Amino acid sequence: MGQHLQPTAKSACAFVVGLDSEGHWVTIETHGRGGGIFTNRDAAVRYAEFETSHRPRAVRLSHRRVRLEL
Repeated sequence: MGQHLQPTAKSACAFVVGLDSEGHWVTIETHGRGGGIFTNRDAAVRYAEFETSHRPRAVRLSHRRVRLEL
């Protein structure tokens, strides 16, 4: 009890951050478990970094358009 289990690299939460077709900054969790629409890139990256506990390489910026499906 009281022991924290670390997620495996395969199941660990990760996000892609990029612009959608309407110019909104979007975050998308790579397993489809979450995401959001933000007013600027900094806010989107801050959210994704918080959700991934600031794990290295858990947040990627996309140079292509991204789409958040609700």
